[in-house]
Amino acid sequence: MKHVFLFSMLAVAVTCLGVSASRADFLDDLENAAYMEAGIVYGKVGERELKLDLYHPSRGEGPFPAVVFVHGGGWRAGHRGHFSRQAMYLATRGYVSACIEYRLSGEATFPAQIQDVKCAIRWMRAKGSKNFKADTARIAVSGGSAGGHLALLAGTSAGVAEFEGTGGWPGYSSRVSCVAAFNPASEFPEEYSVVVAAFLGGSKEEVPETYRMATPATWLDKSDPPMLLLHGTDDQALPYSRSVEFVGKLKALGIASELYSAPGKGHTWYSFPPDFAPTTRAIEQFFEKYLK
Repeated sequence: MKHVFLFSMLAVAVTCLGVSASRADFLDDLENAAYMEAGIVYGKVGERELKLDLYHPSRGEGPFPAVVFVHGGGWRAGHRGHFSRQAMYLATRGYVSACIEYRLSGEATFPAQIQDVKCAIRWMRAKGSKNFKADTARIAVSGGSAGGHLALLAGTSAGVAEFEGTGGWPGYSSRVSCVAAFNPASEFPEEYSVVVAAFLGGSKEEVPETYRMATPATWLDKSDPPMLLLHGTDDQALPYSRSVEFVGKLKALGIASELYSAPGKGHTWYSFPPDFAPTTRAIEQFFEKYLK
């Protein structure tokens, strides 16, 4: 296991969170606040190892609330480090955060991806709690775009046996306490039918049941956890209106939900200045409300 102190991320955090480099007190505090453990194996399917990078507080007795981050990339691309800055920041604020990889569509079709996400959540309960003081009762999942879809699906599908998989940690729950999804694919846009078909193993006409099972709203019920959706109103890939509709469904069921609307923003706006800082604070405030 590679143990890495977060010196290399200090300048990024200072810039992205809008803190002057002259604030020596902030830097002194940050460099002693969090650690990163890179390349931890959280599951195994056949001979395929599934890995995550873990960011955790270096101080405090715990137990700490935990967040599992799921990268985007159309279910066919992307890297587990996409949410590393959010994860690092949350670690300095008293969270255990995992940025995970999962099997992409070129390697395996659905439900492999959600099975990997749920395996990572079980790992957090089984090993994150033991080795990194994660609180088994306070685990959230977050993701963007395709990862946002998987985060929503993880939040709505507690108890769906087909989504658990065999990656490891049987006997541990994959239920989460809340969800934060950036520009999520709450439905599957026809404009990306080829990408979606590669993910789901066929067209909607060919595998309609798979499309139904992969749609987060299919599994909605009153027991689902609180959810925060963050979406740019000018998203040309995944329309903002879909998040409006999804939040409406949550509210109709009495599920605590919030919609963070970003006027004029496109698809991956949340990862770049000037939007990284306010969106990271927004999910932190949401987690403070429902995890702490």
